[in-house]
Amino acid sequence: MRITRFFAFATTLLVVACASPPAAPPAAPAAPVATRPPSVPAPVQAGPAGAAGEEIGRNARLVLYRAAAGDTWEGIARRFLGSADKSWWVAEANDTARPEAGAPTVVPLVPLNPTGVQADRYQTVPILCYHRFGPGNSKMVISQANFAAQLDWLARNGYTVIRLADLAGFLAGRQALPRRSVVITIDDGYESVHRIAFPLLKQYGFPATLFAYTDFVGAGSEALSWAQLQEMQASGLIDVQSHSKSHRNLIERAAGETDERYRANIESEMRVPRELIDRRVAGARVRHLAYPYGDANELVMESAARHGFELAGTVIPGGNGFFAQPLMLKRTMIFGDLNLEGFKSKLQTSRSLGAP
Repeated sequence: MRITRFFAFATTLLVVACASPPAAPPAAPAAPVATRPPSVPAPVQAGPAGAAGEEIGRNARLVLYRAAAGDTWEGIARRFLGSADKSWWVAEANDTARPEAGAPTVVPLVPLNPTGVQADRYQTVPILCYHRFGPGNSKMVISQANFAAQLDWLARNGYTVIRLADLAGFLAGRQALPRRSVVITIDDGYESVHRIAFPLLKQYGFPATLFAYTDFVGAGSEALSWAQLQEMQASGLIDVQSHSKSHRNLIERAAGETDERYRANIESEMRVPRELIDRRVAGARVRHLAYPYGDANELVMESAARHGFELAGTVIPGGNGFFAQPLMLKRTMIFGDLNLEGFKSKLQTSRSLGAP
């Protein structure tokens, strides 16, 4: 796989370099995608054994680089892409555990497959949905030990926990995601999120989205306070978003609720939490929504779009392909009675193109 991919990229470079005479320099050169101008030779980069990495060639989409002893994906990404966070671009383009000293290495300068579609399958991103943490017999409560075991399994098995906001670019076909991407979300706003889930997420460095319904915030000992929401948002790991105002089922009418009153109430369910969270939680920018009970109809989705929500989640299980409807995203509930094998089965990161 790696050799085939390398020669495909090498052929692309040769075609670009040799198929036509050099063009006249443009009047205003485009900004380089790398951290230095393409025309400048790569600097020598010595590894601990004295080997030197060198750039073999490049075009607008990729670089061919001869790796040095001691090179890492992070170091290569930092050198050519300006950020170690893009190390997965290089790792996935080469299909090896680490750079091989002296071997040609492909360095993509742009996302090569932003839709995640391959010859026989396509990428999907599971969004996991949690509620409460700690002891208890309810299916909606997951123990501290089980949650820790799930995070540990993700960390040790090559999964990348991404922010929900990262999904927007993927759905628009402009942002590639690591092959084993997963999103963590937590609904309602129970105090156990701050006491149990938040320390574990910090331990693993995993981001999560907290969907709070604002009527519940500060409403007793089991609810999160505004100060706790602020602390978690300020950490940079937790993104506080809307779960509506009251947590009512948005598609069900209350007794005697007229069409006019129903529309007005739905508008309030969308508007109030967005305004309140934006005002009370510094750094929050409310643009994501989790529908209470996962239910939405056309009126609810129209209202959500009108109030600026870009992504919204149901509780329909499964992964989200690049073609998923942004206001009807699938989210998979993680229940308290789920063992680790069951948890693994919920992580749908690809689907066969031949699947029904």
